[in-house]
Amino acid sequence: MSTDASVPLAKNEDSPRGFAFALTAYLLWGFLPFYMKAVAHIQPAEVIAHRIVWSLPLAGIVLIVLGRTGDISAALRSPRMLAMGALTASLITVNWGTYVWAIGAGHSLDAALGYFINPLFSIFLGAVLLKEKLQPLQIAAIALAALAVAILAFDSGGIPWVALTLAVSWGFYALLRKTLPLGPNQGFFLEVLILSVPALVYILYLELGSGQGHFYRTGLADTTLLLGCGVVTAVPLMIYANGAKLLKLSTIGIMQYIAPTMIFLIAVFAFQEPLGTARMIAFPLIWAGLFFYSWSMLKGSRGR
Repeated sequence: MSTDASVPLAKNEDSPRGFAFALTAYLLWGFLPFYMKAVAHIQPAEVIAHRIVWSLPLAGIVLIVLGRTGDISAALRSPRMLAMGALTASLITVNWGTYVWAIGAGHSLDAALGYFINPLFSIFLGAVLLKEKLQPLQIAAIALAALAVAILAFDSGGIPWVALTLAVSWGFYALLRKTLPLGPNQGFFLEVLILSVPALVYILYLELGSGQGHFYRTGLADTTLLLGCGVVTAVPLMIYANGAKLLKLSTIGIMQYIAPTMIFLIAVFAFQEPLGTARMIAFPLIWAGLFFYSWSMLKGSRGR
């Protein structure tokens, strides 16, 4: 996540408050599959549109409370900032859409795999695009992830597109988000503000045009769930943004496994998704790669 240029950088140390914030965010993300399963009877595009529209007022309230609305005014006057915001907003939409579809269609294990692969893909991006030097353990981690993807591709006769789409879209989102000179809360508000116009048009079309919407036509339960999409989207993101500022990068790096681990357990034990032989080989390979990645990161942190 990027930081505000106008705000001094936090000390590179952990705090109990930061740990509590980050743990809360990751636990909320970990339980999110249950919510997405509850709206699985609604088309993913409609769910995403409501995630965007109902996130906007929540994110706006946070900025008003923090007194950071001036940052958004400046961003709206900058064509470069708007273009970057539109690009990151597009990437997060792809990520959200793939995730919502995956949970509803019974591919929660693929979603978990994607978020396990994500940190390793981010290392790969750093090496290729930012010319960051890879440590031997990091090279081994990327190789294990590539082997896991190859095994899954061979077993299914095609690439594991759900996992790769989630990893690639979030990896590029995180990379580009660093170039957006806005704090995490302001950046999130700008993204949903940009997306809110097409999202609102789509909702109005479903409700008033085609008559296929679920906001008030299909009962109180659907209306409540769609309204809640804003809460389950915005709240964890903003809690995480505030926690990340109060933790070491290495601590955040280890904690990011909480959510995909929970998704994996929910997929296997709650949703009864079959593991299969290929996945039983691929997941341990990914976990071994994450161990190498974490060990390398911890060694680097101790060295600094």
